[in-house]
Amino acid sequence: MLYLVFLYAPVAVLPLFSFNDSQYVTFPLLGFTLKWYAQLADSQGLHSALINSLKVGVSVAVLSTVLGIFAAKAVTRYRMRRSGLLIGFIMVPLVIPEIILGISLLMTFSISEVKLSLVTVGIGHLMLCTPFSMLVLISRMEGFDQSYEEASQDLGENAWWTFWRVTFPIILPGVVASLLLTFTISFDEFVLAFFLAGTDSTLPLHIWGQLRFPDKLPSTLALGAIIVVLSTVVIFAAELIRRSGVQVGGKSKV
Repeated sequence: MLYLVFLYAPVAVLPLFSFNDSQYVTFPLLGFTLKWYAQLADSQGLHSALINSLKVGVSVAVLSTVLGIFAAKAVTRYRMRRSGLLIGFIMVPLVIPEIILGISLLMTFSISEVKLSLVTVGIGHLMLCTPFSMLVLISRMEGFDQSYEEASQDLGENAWWTFWRVTFPIILPGVVASLLLTFTISFDEFVLAFFLAGTDSTLPLHIWGQLRFPDKLPSTLALGAIIVVLSTVVIFAAELIRRSGVQVGGKSKV
């Protein structure tokens, strides 16, 4: 409990100050106001950054989930030599500091003369999100009886249609959870976007830029509060969807 309080108390303070009727972050609060939230509707830079983040987040969520499905199916359905080593290599981006990964990708794009844009941001986010997707889908694919696939093949269905008509409906909760989780990770990611965005600002970069101006701080806090709430809802929804159908009354549900 002490750990949870230490972890989430600073986050809980953020929405509190977003309702403060003052541009300064001080106690006691001077009053309750919603004007900082109203200012968000008039910010063109915010709207552009939000659209950029949505474009990158949706694209990365779809691509990383597709790659995660292929990788998870290969690991759970086929015997592969040194599969543990392969999985370890795929998971490497999870343990490399993002600043190192960002610098490495920046150098690679610079040497290759690739212009920095939302595409390069998406490539960086794809490297980061694919391992998360794979972990979610491995846990889902290991949770149902393979005899369903075998029965489909015994009845004359080929491997492709067996996947779409049998496997995919069963792992659908894991697919949806992967989409939500990877979208949230990409949408909130700052470090890689800082190195790879070029002139195209994402929402975290826009928030970082606004912190330089004291008069923009209250509206930035309001924006941060909205992102925290929405991210929390999406993460909880992803976890509930992932776990739905895994067990009902202690038995596997398929």
